[in-house]
Amino acid sequence: MRRRFVNLKIPHRGDETRAVEIVVGDGKIVAIEPPESKAGDEKRTNLRGALVLPGVIDGHVHFDEPGFTHRETFETGTRAAAAGGVACVVDMPCTSLPPVTSAANLHNKLEIVSPKAHVDFMLWGGVCDNSMAEPSWKQDLAEIAAEGVGSIKVYMLSGMDTFRDLGRDQLRQVLVETEKLGVPVGVHAEDREMVHELTGWLRSNGQNDPLDYAASRPAEAEINAVTTMRALCRETGARVHIVHVGSGRAVDLIQEAKSDGLPMSGETCPHFLEFTSEDLADKGALLKTAPVVKGAVDRERLWQGVASGDLDYVATDHAAGQWPAEKHTGDIWTDYGGVPGVELMLPYLYSEGVRKKRITLERLVEVTAAAPARFFGIDGRKGRLAPGFDADVVVFDPDEKWTVRAEELHNLNRYTPHEGQTFTGRVRSLYVRGRHVFHRRRDGRERFAPPGTGRWIRRAAS
Repeated sequence: MRRRFVNLKIPHRGDETRAVEIVVGDGKIVAIEPPESKAGDEKRTNLRGALVLPGVIDGHVHFDEPGFTHRETFETGTRAAAAGGVACVVDMPCTSLPPVTSAANLHNKLEIVSPKAHVDFMLWGGVCDNSMAEPSWKQDLAEIAAEGVGSIKVYMLSGMDTFRDLGRDQLRQVLVETEKLGVPVGVHAEDREMVHELTGWLRSNGQNDPLDYAASRPAEAEINAVTTMRALCRETGARVHIVHVGSGRAVDLIQEAKSDGLPMSGETCPHFLEFTSEDLADKGALLKTAPVVKGAVDRERLWQGVASGDLDYVATDHAAGQWPAEKHTGDIWTDYGGVPGVELMLPYLYSEGVRKKRITLERLVEVTAAAPARFFGIDGRKGRLAPGFDADVVVFDPDEKWTVRAEELHNLNRYTPHEGQTFTGRVRSLYVRGRHVFHRRRDGRERFAPPGTGRWIRRAAS
């Protein structure tokens, strides 16, 4: 039976909304009609004046399965996603064993994670120094691209022995191949030599504070790396995407590349939009990430980049360590670097972005849904509230004030640098392809659809 959502409003232009009714059938949006339109044989769902948004696409998560399930699992990660209004996640290739660098490894992962997904998901593929040591690496890359991975991940600086970073010539080789295949490359952009040299000097001198860790990964490390990738983008014509941008100058470099007509883009994360090095000094390893949070000027430029389009979208880089053991080793250098975030991105961006006039409601939809859908090649089916699109529907209360408590989140290891922060705006329900996968009642009780509800979504052929 078709479902008709009534008594709701959707984003229109700027911060405007308009009242509509949404008709859903066979997992798709069938029609968007004026209020009190003539209904057919449909089940009516009264949303009581809620704001309805397209399901969020979080294009950068580490759900750690198979291989690192003491940190996160696909079941717990997608459960947290559902509670945060995220209808589709795109999981990274590197925090899996084996990494997703071949078709065989991809299918191994799919067999394990597919029965556990609460929401839809895509997979990143990857190329690393380990995989390039294999004579078949180009064929492996072509095969995972043909299988429909969303993008290809590479590191200019990696701390993982199972997914080692690439030098400049290796990066150029990868870009030559991906340009032929028509698939973008996401780059962890930090200058390996600079960071290794600074880290060695600081550690040898007994420096062990959070700001010492920050000093080992200065803005110049990002700037140098993005400059290198801009040159390689120009040389190869390949689509280059800089993940988790934390430096304001890096945003400038991406914007300049776009102005020159280069196929370059970037994303940032909520923790870079909210926190600075002063917060890192206060919170310590709770806020340890790579790259690190930087200064207030950088933070302001990142918000400007999100608002203007210099940055294409926002993703979380959800990467939880085992709590508390991996975050409290007694040494900032060995404390795990990563924070969870998939559940908080939408309410954070609404509360601190839309409500505080940093971005419009229209731009919120763009950076959380439409833009990532385009980047991952699924903009023919996700990212919009429009007829023919998947019925990924977030029911959102724009006025509810609530306080973030890690113990109330849904991922496996529950800690957050947002602990105690008050947000305005909260997800009430999420529908994925028309199926009700999450609901939060006014009394706080919650209901989830079972694991296995989510489906694997492939990148559309170029």
